[in-house]
Amino acid sequence: MLTVSVGGWLYSPSSLMCGRVKQLIGLSIALILVLSGCAQRTEPAPVTRLYKGKTIHDFEPASLTSPSYTVEQGDTLYSIAFRANEDVRTLAQWNNIPAPYTIVPGQKLRLTATASTTTPTRPATTSQTIASTPKKEYREQQSKQNKSKPLTTKQQSVASRPLPPQKTEPPLPASKDIVWQWPNSGRVLKEFSTAETGSKGLDIAGNRNDPVYAAAAGKVVYAGNALKGYGQLIILKHNDDYITAYAHNQKLLVKEQQWVNKGDEIAAMGDTDAERVKLHFQVRFRGKSVNPRHYLPRGTQ
Repeated sequence: MLTVSVGGWLYSPSSLMCGRVKQLIGLSIALILVLSGCAQRTEPAPVTRLYKGKTIHDFEPASLTSPSYTVEQGDTLYSIAFRANEDVRTLAQWNNIPAPYTIVPGQKLRLTATASTTTPTRPATTSQTIASTPKKEYREQQSKQNKSKPLTTKQQSVASRPLPPQKTEPPLPASKDIVWQWPNSGRVLKEFSTAETGSKGLDIAGNRNDPVYAAAAGKVVYAGNALKGYGQLIILKHNDDYITAYAHNQKLLVKEQQWVNKGDEIAAMGDTDAERVKLHFQVRFRGKSVNPRHYLPRGTQ
């Protein structure tokens, strides 16, 4: 039988072939184990959440109470107005910002109104007084002549026609006088939470286009979809202390500066910027989110 010397040891060709086969079998088994381990993974590889810019939730921990504010990256005039509990158009007027209300990082905004200044009236000079005297005498003479003339039928009908009553906006009630009601009769999906990342209001279930009612009388200070995370949003101001917010609506039925009464239908429920059809309802006291259940009637939901 033939033998082969390797490193001083004698091997037969058959033994060398068996060793080579065993080595190949071992490598194959290791490769199969690695591939089967990869194939058995059922969970997706972890990924980092993409940053899509600031949302309204980034502003929940604090409210804007200072007289001024410096714009940061991701801010909009709408979000600043919401945090400052002010009408966005009023804020734009205070800072001379024309529509569409574009602001830039580093820009300093005034969040409070300044006292209006009045220009003193200059006294008329002697020449102006002398020049105006004949005109004054002429007007007085014409007035006497007009009074002496009888009114024609047309003039009498115009003079006797009553002026239409001027529409006056009802005054905002005191905090203790606000009468509250639920904005919808649906089941509460999520309760208010004081946690930093918790819900700052109530999530109320319902069907698409279910009515959304004003929880109390007030003025519409915002109606639109410029605040990320809230979809079609309505904000009502009830007085200097309280505002309410109604988010994720399918359709808005009121406009800014419109006055609504308690129980008026202001929107249709939807799922804009939400994972399901629902109403997200907030109550804010002086810019800070508070539990709506402290104000809404008890025992109904």
